[in-house]
Amino acid sequence: MRWVRVSEDIMSVSDFKAQAAECLRRIVETDQPLVITQNGKAAGVLLSPREFDRLSEQTRFVTAVETGIADSNAGRLRDHDEVVQRMRARFQSKTSR
Repeated sequence: MRWVRVSEDIMSVSDFKAQAAECLRRIVETDQPLVITQNGKAAGVLLSPREFDRLSEQTRFVTAVETGIADSNAGRLRDHDEVVQRMRARFQSKTSR
């Protein structure tokens, strides 16, 4: 995603209404977001589906890393051998039923 260009990537809601189909086509083709204003203030941002997915995946990744760091800082880590041993015990008891 490129930086927002004031001359091209910011549009009033009334202009957007008049040009919605063209704006959506451009957003999908370029992955460039479009800032929609109302009464001179930013009211929303339109993203292409591809850019939305990219940002969502990035957010999930960062959240997972932050969770891992918090677990590490809180001492909630397990040694690999301990995890393997626990998993074997769990699955062996289920398969022996």
